Amino acid sequence: MSFHDKWRKFPAAAGFFVYLSDKVGAKFLEGRHMRHLHIATHPEVEPLSQQRILQRKAARAIVLDGEDILMLYTERYHDYTLPGGGVDEGEDILQGMVRELQEETGAQNIHNIKPFGLYEEFRPWYRDDADVMHMVSYCFTCKIDRELGDTNYEDYEIKNGMKPVWINIRDAITHNELTMAESEKKGMSIERETFLLRLIAKELL
Repeated sequence: MSFHDKWRKFPAAAGFFVYLSDKVGAKFLEGRHMRHLHIATHPEVEPLSQQRILQRKAARAIVLDGEDILMLYTERYHDYTLPGGGVDEGEDILQGMVRELQEETGAQNIHNIKPFGLYEEFRPWYRDDADVMHMVSYCFTCKIDRELGDTNYEDYEIKNGMKPVWINIRDAITHNELTMAESEKKGMSIERETFLLRLIAKELL
């Protein structure tokens, strides 16, 4: 069995319990595992079996209003990404998703949270503690009020020109595809986001 086959057989979702409720954290359902969507591996990290791997967890929010989706536009990278980010120490995945969504978009009245799926990435990690970073993104759908409140960006996010926008999902896909086609150094992040946007449009619209 290959290294990737082992990851697929025992995905990062194993043992993961999902909160499902109209009110965040109000109901805890056991045994609902998040489906596995995709594994993306950077060509520089093969073979994985010979690498020291550091795992990091992220939570990402899928917020639809008709065919509009709530995205983060980043001026520096000229791309659209789902709200979300790394889960803090001592924080569960759902709490991380809610916190990131509120901080990055000013989302209000977050409710009807449901699991969508997880996306895995293996990237080079240029630090002494590991060779490869294994990023596991847990994606949830949810509903919020259309009107957004105040954001709470970190300094680097402000410098990068990040802002929340409602955009037609197909326009976001087309934009990201064009950005990837025109970029000599397209990263794994925009590939992840565009993969997820295509899947969301296919399954949820």
